[in-house]
Amino acid sequence: MSKNSIRIGNCSGFYGDKLSAAKEMVEGGPIDVLTGDYLAELTMAILYNQKLQRGEDKGYVGTFLKQLKEVAKTCKEKNIKIISNAGGLNPESMAKEVASILAEMNVDANVAYIDGDNLIDEIEQLQTQGETFENIDRKIPLSESGCKVLTANTYLGCWGIKEALDLGADIVICPRVTDASLTMGAAAWKFNWQRDDYDALAGSLAAGHIIECGAQTTGGNYSFFEEVPTFKNIGYPIAEVEKDGSFTITKHPDTGGLVSIGTVTAQLLYEIAAPEYLNPDVIAHFDTLKMKQVSDDRVRITGCKGSSPPSTHKVCINLAGGYRNGMELILTGLDIEEKAKTFSDALFDILGGKEQFDDVAIELYRQEKENPQSNEEAMASLRINVTSKDPNKVGRIFTAKVIELGLANYPGFYSKSAPGSGAPFILYWPALINSKHVKETLHMDEKTVPIIPTNQLGLDNVSCQTEQPKIPQLVSKDYKEIHFGRIYGTRSGDKGGCANLGVWAKTDRAYEFLYHFLTVDRLKQLLPDMAQFPIDRYELANINSLNFYVHGILQDGVSSSTRMDAQAKSLGEYLRAKLINAPVEIIEER
Repeated sequence: MSKNSIRIGNCSGFYGDKLSAAKEMVEGGPIDVLTGDYLAELTMAILYNQKLQRGEDKGYVGTFLKQLKEVAKTCKEKNIKIISNAGGLNPESMAKEVASILAEMNVDANVAYIDGDNLIDEIEQLQTQGETFENIDRKIPLSESGCKVLTANTYLGCWGIKEALDLGADIVICPRVTDASLTMGAAAWKFNWQRDDYDALAGSLAAGHIIECGAQTTGGNYSFFEEVPTFKNIGYPIAEVEKDGSFTITKHPDTGGLVSIGTVTAQLLYEIAAPEYLNPDVIAHFDTLKMKQVSDDRVRITGCKGSSPPSTHKVCINLAGGYRNGMELILTGLDIEEKAKTFSDALFDILGGKEQFDDVAIELYRQEKENPQSNEEAMASLRINVTSKDPNKVGRIFTAKVIELGLANYPGFYSKSAPGSGAPFILYWPALINSKHVKETLHMDEKTVPIIPTNQLGLDNVSCQTEQPKIPQLVSKDYKEIHFGRIYGTRSGDKGGCANLGVWAKTDRAYEFLYHFLTVDRLKQLLPDMAQFPIDRYELANINSLNFYVHGILQDGVSSSTRMDAQAKSLGEYLRAKLINAPVEIIEER
C-alpha cells in the first residue's frame, strides 16, 4: 500500500453484475481494497422475497459468496481488504457464511459485520414518537400510504467500516449503507480521518459515487460510445484516493473500456439532484470539484468541498403496493386514436368501469409512419395497465376480457404481450429519520461497538457557500440544424419515483450555448411528454454540465412504474436524438 494513496477497486455496480469482475480486479493489477456495491432500492424488496421463499437466514446477495471463493486466498496473500454491502437484509447471516467459507478454504481472515439499519421492528413505535416518515417526493406521511411495510432500512455511513478496519478486519460485511460509504470508509481508515475532515470526506464521497456503478464509469452506457476503443474485457474502475480527498479514477492496464473526462463526468451526474450531495457523514458539493485528464485512462479530481452532514438519515422503505396487470395491443394503419378509444371504452365497459381499480394507465405510443413501407411502419401500440389491492380484480378476469374483444372490436387486433394473471408490485417510499434514532453497531470477534452518527457528536457546524459563475451568452450569426447528441453527452437514471437527466458539454463554448439554450421550458418543448412533470434545473459550471430532476415521472419507483423504461435509463438518449439549431462554431469544434 502506498504511503500517499489508497487504491480502491469496485467489482460490482448492481445485483447481477459480472461475476468474474472480482477475480479480474484482484488479479489484474495492484489494489488495496476490493469493494462491491450490490444494493438498489428495489434490491431490498428482492431480498425480502428471498427470505420469504428460502428462510429467515437468507436475505443477502448470494453471488458475492461465489466471488469470495474465487478471490479470498489471493486477497489474503496480497493484503487486500474486502468491503461489501452484500449483507443486504441479513449481514449477520452472511458474515457467518463468509466465515464458514474461509474455514473450508483454510484462509485465516478476520470478518466483521455491521447492522442497525433495519427499522422494520421499530417503525410503528418510531411513528408514535413523532417520526412521520413523510415521502420525500410526495410529501405524504407513511400512515396515509394505506400499504403494508415490507422493508425499512436506514442508509448508514462510513464510520462503522473505518472502525472495523481499525480493529483489524479483513472483510467487512455491510447492510444498507450509502453506496459511497464503501470507498469513504476505506479512505478514512487509511488516513485516519476525523469526523470533521469534511473536505477530505467529500472528495472520497465523490470518488465512491463515481466508482459505485462499476463499468458505467469506464465506458459503459456512455453517450459517445464510439470513443471507447473496445468493450471486450472492459475494465472496472479504480479510485486512487489521497490524504486530502483528491483522487484519480483509472482502471487496470490491458483492459477494455475508457476512462476520460467524459466517462467520469457522466457517472458523476448519474442519479443526483442538486449539486449538494447529501450523505450521513458529509455534504459534498459537486459544483466545486475540478477534473483533469492527466494521461490515458487517468482522470484526476481535486477540490471537492464538504460541509457538515444533515441532521437526518435517509430511509429506504418498500411497501406492498397491491397487484397489477396489463397488456400491450398493436394498432395498425388509419384512425389510430379512434381505434384506441374504441377499444378502451369497450374494455372498461365490460369490466364494470375504471373506478373499481386503484389506478388505470392508458398510454398510446405513436410510432407509425405516413405511407408505411413495411407492416411494422404502420403500427402503434396501446398499453393498458390496471392496479388494485384486490388480486382478483386485476387477475385473469382482466386479460380474459381483453381477449374477448379480439374478434369484436377494432380491425387488425393483436396483442404484443401474452395474457397474464397479474402480479404484486412494490412501492418505493423514500423518507428521512432523525439521526438520534439510528443505532448502528459493529460486530467483530464477539465484540460490539456502537457507531454514533456524526451529527450527534456536537461538532461545530461547517457550511460551504458556493457561487456559480456568470456564463456569457454565446452570440452567433450562423446556425445549423443538428442532433443534440452530436454535440452533447447525457446520462439519466432513476431516483425512486423521480429521474435525473444530466447533460454535459465537451468545450467551454458549447457549454455557453447549452447554459442559455437548455432551460426547463426548452427541455419540455424538446421532450413534450415531459411537460406534465415538475422539473428542477441545476448548474455545475465546473464540469460544463446541467442536471435536470424530473419529479414523479416513475410514479412510486421502478417496480410500480408503468413506463416502458421504468428506470429512465434511456431518457438522456431520447434528448440526444432531438434536432436543434446550434451555432456553427460549436459544431465545428466537436
